[in-house]
Amino acid sequence: MASVGEYIREQRAAAQLSLRQLAKASDVSNPYLSQVERGLRKPSAEILAQIAKALEISAESLYIRAGILEPQHGDVTVTQALQNDETLTDRQRKSLLEIYAAFQTENAARRDQTPAPRDDERTDND
Repeated sequence: MASVGEYIREQRAAAQLSLRQLAKASDVSNPYLSQVERGLRKPSAEILAQIAKALEISAESLYIRAGILEPQHGDVTVTQALQNDETLTDRQRKSLLEIYAAFQTENAARRDQTPAPRDDERTDND
């Protein structure tokens, strides 16, 4: 997994923003942002949230990369695809990510509550 700084740099490039533009949009100093991208500084959750907002990506994805949050179960390619889909508005993207996360949480809760069937109880559909 790429470091949080590398990930920010990748997302900045995908958004076609210069370092100065991202620094201004996120209200983070240009030198500090440069140090974060190069892995010389470990930004706080607040700084990551500001950067995520400026990049129009999920702050959660940055928190996971920085080791602040544990990754959720599910297919990371799904969330990344939703985050990178330029055909969606920010509101649509956020809504879909929230719905996907809710489904993951619901399914995890069901798995935790329902014992797995024994081998002799399984059907051909399992």
